[in-house]
Amino acid sequence: MTQRRNDIEFQNRVVRIPIEDSIDLHTFQPKEIPSLLKEYLSECQKKECWKFESSMGKGRGSEDDRSFFPRKKPLVDSYETAPLEAGAWGATLVYLKRSD
Repeated sequence: MTQRRNDIEFQNRVVRIPIEDSIDLHTFQPKEIPSLLKEYLSECQKKECWKFESSMGKGRGSEDDRSFFPRKKPLVDSYETAPLEAGAWGATLVYLKRSD
């Protein structure tokens, strides 16, 4: 996938995050992830990026990003724990609903 950049306003600061098929959440605090993912999901839909991997790592509260996805059903079609070779429970595969 071609890397595209987008500025996301996040907690009164602008964060430059590439809108692509993965997002690395290691640098964010668990409490920051819900609001960050809200913006990221919206930007992914705008860029027609329908599937991406959310990576938070093991042992750092990786359930925090997964617990967010059910609340975003208007945008999220489904999500699942990544396969072993892609990080297992340290990563989540997210499939967004296509806007037709």
